[in-house]
Amino acid sequence: MKNLFLIAIIVLGFSGVSFAADGVTATATSSATIITPITITKNADLNFGNLAVNATAGTVALPAAALATRVASGGVTLPAVNGTPTAAKFTVTGLAGSIYTISLPASIVLTSGLNTMTYTTSFSPASLGALTSGDNIIYVGGTLTVGASQLAGTYTNATDLVVRVDYNWSKTFLYIIKDAAFYVASFLCGDFCILLSN
Repeated sequence: MKNLFLIAIIVLGFSGVSFAADGVTATATSSATIITPITITKNADLNFGNLAVNATAGTVALPAAALATRVASGGVTLPAVNGTPTAAKFTVTGLAGSIYTISLPASIVLTSGLNTMTYTTSFSPASLGALTSGDNIIYVGGTLTVGASQLAGTYTNATDLVVRVDYNWSKTFLYIIKDAAFYVASFLCGDFCILLSN
């Protein structure tokens, strides 16, 4: 009888104690971001302008720049009526703060009937571009080789100047603004790319 009485007291005593018998929870937000696709749009075609050539072969260089001032050499001269010399211009848009690569043919052949001339390409920015604010400009120029007594005509190629751009996730670029100057330092960072701004 005493034992039953003791058990009853113990049970009643524990009934006033609260135990955290149930589990506790926390909630996390789930998300995924589809990045802005990289795109490229042509704004202007490449044009070496009007050229003159004598019995000596030569070249004309067209810088990859907004203001493309030509430089002739050898038997090539630049007439006063210069045509419209213009570097090709492309606008690249995409994810702000990302880096992209640029690729294009090393050389392109221009034709006029059965006659040809070849130019080697150059472009700016060289190799890598930065979409600092979500867009960037590419200029494409080149150096045209003109044969001795090259026959007159308009030499064209409407298909081969294909500029390709791709996101590049293998580099990190550190942009530092110091004394109103802009410096770029790059280093490998694995399989992703982060832009840092100081």
